[in-house]
Amino acid sequence: MSHVPTPLAAFQALPDLASRALGGSVVWASDELFAQRENLIRPGAPAFDVNEFGHKGKVYDGWETRRRRDGLESDAAIVRLGAAGIVHGVVVDTAWFRGNYPPYVSVEATSVEGYPSVDELHDASWTTIVAKQDAEGDAPNVYEVTDRTRWTHVRLTIYPDGGVARFRVHGEVVPDPRFLAGTIDLVAAENGGRLVETSDAFYSSPGNIILPGKAAHMGEGWENARRRGPGNDFAVFALAQRGVVRHVEVDTTYYVGNAPGAVRLQVHDAGPVPAEGAGLDDGAPSGPWSDVLPKADVRADTRHRHVIEGAPAATHLRLDVYPDGGLSRLRVWGELTPEDLAAARLRWWESLPQAHRDQVPGEAPA
Repeated sequence: MSHVPTPLAAFQALPDLASRALGGSVVWASDELFAQRENLIRPGAPAFDVNEFGHKGKVYDGWETRRRRDGLESDAAIVRLGAAGIVHGVVVDTAWFRGNYPPYVSVEATSVEGYPSVDELHDASWTTIVAKQDAEGDAPNVYEVTDRTRWTHVRLTIYPDGGVARFRVHGEVVPDPRFLAGTIDLVAAENGGRLVETSDAFYSSPGNIILPGKAAHMGEGWENARRRGPGNDFAVFALAQRGVVRHVEVDTTYYVGNAPGAVRLQVHDAGPVPAEGAGLDDGAPSGPWSDVLPKADVRADTRHRHVIEGAPAATHLRLDVYPDGGLSRLRVWGELTPEDLAAARLRWWESLPQAHRDQVPGEAPA
């Protein structure tokens, strides 16, 4: 028995803002008798064992509610996004749920200041971003979102009950500029960094190496296939914000027999990022590129740190590994230029719903 994947929608190349790997959390669910709500945002694909049963019935790797007998029409779960941002699309994956999936779903979103309680979230102003839609069983149900507001929480509603394996919320991180002052990780996904191109992601994506925290094992990093021909593997990232690189970390922890022999880091400056944000479909820019870390040997299972001197302001970073091999994490520490910090503030403010603006202390950005 196997679950057959379907072609990806364009927005699925964007980060999953709800993922546990990015710090997301399922803060509330109306019911989770058969399977826990936390499974919704697990980063891996859902698993299934036809022979696995528990005290409450069949064990599913997902969120499953009981059969409704109370006359209510729906169940729901609220997810705090790991990184607040603009949602471009959602995937309600009902993998392995065949006779117990919800026939309809909808998604709402809200944006609030700080860390609200569940009661405060229930009282918040919610906006529908996916109107009630048909859903299929044992399938990744894909829904595009056109609203370009920045959200901090989303609410998945299923009608009337049933199971969902995974809930993916793909979008564009819009960081809070109050946390962009000083030295920050310019390539971090939680700040808005993202993968735009790679030569190879056979075992796992380079997008993993800009996630928060330390990798727990080799599967949480980037591992490409063994290269048998000429050349080398690489990954290109859009930086979270335009900034100046000060020091970097290249971490090969857990890569014992498959670390690269050497790495190189280059940066490119596409110019000041406009207040409305950079285009997400531009891909990797063409040159010129400047070395910030010329080709340098690396060791297996080692965290390498390098001070960078005289780097120019940049919007993109290219990582080359020679000839191939894996990394667990990449950190690119630096500061935003004053004009780019001002642009980030303005973009953040203009993407907030009015209800959230009313909660923000101080004056609006000029």
